[in-house]
Amino acid sequence: MRLRKDAKVELLKRVPLFAGCSKKELAEIATLADELTLPEGTKLITEGQLGHEFFALVDGNVDVSRQGKPVKHLEGGAFFGEMALVSSVPRNATVTATTPVRVLVVHESGFRRLLHDSPQVQLKVLQTLADRAAENAPD
Repeated sequence: MRLRKDAKVELLKRVPLFAGCSKKELAEIATLADELTLPEGTKLITEGQLGHEFFALVDGNVDVSRQGKPVKHLEGGAFFGEMALVSSVPRNATVTATTPVRVLVVHESGFRRLLHDSPQVQLKVLQTLADRAAENAPD
């Protein structure tokens, strides 16, 4: 069963990168999201590779590992890879499906087009990034 647009918006609303976005703006982002069903064992993200997409986990479970060591376990409602939408840095972890999964995928190219076409979304995303950088800055 495919997710309705409002269910996509609800998932995206929890993503810190989109924290400042209105429901209408989240709906614009939701239109970019492809819904995929993938089998157990699928590597969604590979550590060290450049990322070009963000994932919201609708159903199923994934494990996150760094340098081959388990870091955390994520379940439906979780999200990962959002920094790939705004930064061209290599992935810092590997994410592997431990069950069949259903995910929403937002690709970098569509998201960048949205940022170009929607300055208000761009400003909110940049503000969120600036806030996160300030929180992580040394005193």
